[in-house]
Amino acid sequence: MINFNRRTKIYVNKSPTDMRESYDGLFNRAKNVLRKDPFSGHLFLFINKKRSSCKCLYYDGTGLVIISKRLEKGLFSRINPRYKKEIILTQAEFSLFFEGTDLNKRFVESPAEIRKYITKSNT
Repeated sequence: MINFNRRTKIYVNKSPTDMRESYDGLFNRAKNVLRKDPFSGHLFLFINKKRSSCKCLYYDGTGLVIISKRLEKGLFSRINPRYKKEIILTQAEFSLFFEGTDLNKRFVESPAEIRKYITKSNT
């Protein structure tokens, strides 16, 4: 079971990820691309190029866990790869993203900092 708490950060890998990658590949992306410790207990989100699938890597204290989702209809929100800073989602943002919600429409009232990493076009 995954236990998120207020200290759990959700890091987003901005570049498309091959969904054939498993534990070792995602571990290496978290460590080398995101430059974070995969054993930190934080969640790492990876999205494929088509934005139809995503995987999350998480260390629960006993081992690595992969959560995978493929949307049957629609696409995951586009993450702006040109956004210079690291992208960290809140638990609420992650929940909406994981459901396939269009974050562009949800963040109209959000602070400008959040809107910067969500692109205007979702196609």
